[in-house]
Amino acid sequence: MLRSVPTTQLTPFSGLGPDCVLDALAGVGLHGDGRLIQLNSYENRVYQAFLDDRRVVVAKFYRPQRWSDAQILEEHEFVEQLARVELPVAPALSLFVDPAASFADQCRLIAPTLAQFDTPQGCFRFSVAERLSGRTPELGDSDTLQRMGSAIGRLHAVGQQSNFVFRQRLDIATLGVASRDALLAAHAVPREALAPWRDAADAALAAVEATFARVGPLQLLRLHGDCHLGNVLWAPRGPQFVDFDDTGTGPAIQDLWMLLSGDHGSMCSQVAALLQGYRSFMDFDLRELRLIEPLRTLRMLRHSAWIAQRWADPAFPLAFPWFCEPSYWHEQAANLRDQLGSIAAPPISAP
Repeated sequence: MLRSVPTTQLTPFSGLGPDCVLDALAGVGLHGDGRLIQLNSYENRVYQAFLDDRRVVVAKFYRPQRWSDAQILEEHEFVEQLARVELPVAPALSLFVDPAASFADQCRLIAPTLAQFDTPQGCFRFSVAERLSGRTPELGDSDTLQRMGSAIGRLHAVGQQSNFVFRQRLDIATLGVASRDALLAAHAVPREALAPWRDAADAALAAVEATFARVGPLQLLRLHGDCHLGNVLWAPRGPQFVDFDDTGTGPAIQDLWMLLSGDHGSMCSQVAALLQGYRSFMDFDLRELRLIEPLRTLRMLRHSAWIAQRWADPAFPLAFPWFCEPSYWHEQAANLRDQLGSIAAPPISAP
């Protein structure tokens, strides 16, 4: 049984209905025409809003108590740096509270790109960006992969120019050890599945730590952090990157490995195409290819911990109804044991 949480955390977006979203936007002078589309996001609440002046923007309301103001603003600053070198991203817009605007008395600016809207149900921090439109990339051909690699290489070339101060480190401690410990502390794993899952998680983490140790020190840089196909929109000009909510510091391979799929041979070909584009803008340390399976293992642990930490949000039991079932945790234990073989296998190679 998952450990209970304070009632103040049960419904973090309680009261954030369509009217509240439109009122918050009006408070910063962005007047909607009434049309809103809620976009797919469990972590935050994200809306596409159509404005009276015919612009279409995306309003992002941040989950309370997840990121500090300083961490959110570092995300904004990084995306703005990427936009300044014409990378295909959507930086947060500068906002202002017009005293004459509707609901202005409920809005305040935390920073030029971050506002807060106060209601009796809670205080909601939000930012606004222009809408980017596109489709899911088709990674079945080498040209698409090469263009993806080029864009990520350009992103990392900006990322290496300075360091985050407040954002998270994407490492074993943050993604792996903390995730395992959080699941145990929350009593998320049913008793009948606890021993096999805990043994598999401990063994997987030991294998991950041993692999990182064998690879040795690597260059760490600012990354997108969650660069999977759901966060890339393909347009005629190529890939566009959205949702930097998990941006952090880590090795370059963190932004590449989630674009790979298939058997060993297929992934070798995919890596070769990605790196052909990537190396046009950034050097790549081939030792990092050994971290693909360790990083996949850490993501498995982090995903389970994320669901457990958000279980009080009513959206999560609806989306993941199998999470409390012993069968899920037995399957996770089996997957983690399988990862031991994948970690020990010869790594993906590239020229």
